Amino acid sequence: MSRVTDLRRLARPPDQDDFASTVHDPRVVARVGVLLASAIVVAFLTGLISHLHQNPTPLLPLPPGPTWGYRVTQGLHVAAGLAAIPLLLAKLYAAYPALFARPRLRSPLHAVERGSVAVLVASAIFQVSTGLLNTFQWYPWSFSFVRVHFAVAWVLVGSIAVHVAVKLPVIVEAFRRPLDEPSEPPEEGTTRRGFLGGVAVTVLGLTALTVGQTVPALSAAAILSPRQAGNGPQGLPVNRTARAAGVEATATDPAWRLSLVGPARTVRLTRADLEALPQVTVVLPIACVEGWSTTATWEGVRVRDLVALADGSVDQDVRIVSLQQGGSYRQSVLPASFVQHPDSLLALRLGGEDLDLDHGYPARLIAPDRPGVLQTKWVDRIEVLA
Repeated sequence: MSRVTDLRRLARPPDQDDFASTVHDPRVVARVGVLLASAIVVAFLTGLISHLHQNPTPLLPLPPGPTWGYRVTQGLHVAAGLAAIPLLLAKLYAAYPALFARPRLRSPLHAVERGSVAVLVASAIFQVSTGLLNTFQWYPWSFSFVRVHFAVAWVLVGSIAVHVAVKLPVIVEAFRRPLDEPSEPPEEGTTRRGFLGGVAVTVLGLTALTVGQTVPALSAAAILSPRQAGNGPQGLPVNRTARAAGVEATATDPAWRLSLVGPARTVRLTRADLEALPQVTVVLPIACVEGWSTTATWEGVRVRDLVALADGSVDQDVRIVSLQQGGSYRQSVLPASFVQHPDSLLALRLGGEDLDLDHGYPARLIAPDRPGVLQTKWVDRIEVLA
């Protein structure tokens, strides 16, 4: 009789009850889901800060301090995004038998819940996979990563909100029930607590092996990080080389001049002219959107002093334009609050030496609490904006 039953079971579509395991349990799904949602919310909020840095708005102006602010927020962003990978896989594994529940759609509310799950899973997979590839600077697509990643982040957070609202009674009940409550009938294999422990170890291990790209004390353990402090010319990683930017000839041309474009006049300075101006030394971190960051000693001329030479006002934003002719970040806007900050420099030296060509020689911008992609290298001109 049992043989006939087994054959019938194989002949029909699978049902939720066919997946017998203590792991496929609402108590596991709820707990992993809370951790996953927490990681996604942290990534979303810190990603929003990065987006506002790159797309400033008068409604939410970002200050130039603390100087280490972006280093922390972007480090958290990447760490939370990486932690979301094993959490998402664990959530999918624990919850996937629910896809085979019958009837497929029990009510309009159930249809909304199913739809939110589909959007949630698709957007979450998209975000963690593209985010991971971004840390390695590999872009096997034609769309703008920044714009699409930001847009899909809103879709993901919205689908989480809908999903939680619909499933809230189930989530509350799952947390009320003891995790070690025995199943009926008893089941063998991994326990619920053992599964959650394995997920926790995986998340913590992945974090420990990558977070060193942001936390200097853990840099020796960051074996999975694509870039680390100490690697690269003058001890700093390089995302874009002078050769890749196509500026090797123009950046080393003795005829190079920095153009200071003010409201009424333009001043052109050689590198020797810049070196003759009052020099300032600052210790600032440089932090990239990919998650790596490191602290370095920079020396150069304050941006506000250069603005004054062109008869500009420190109450105005300035545009920093690079020698490179293409790319999304060939120029950046430095808001007035950053222009006024004493640590915002047109840097000429790094670590007591002239800038390496790959770090922006003959001059580059360095300012506090600012993404590395906006610390424009190979500066050609500085324009005071009206």
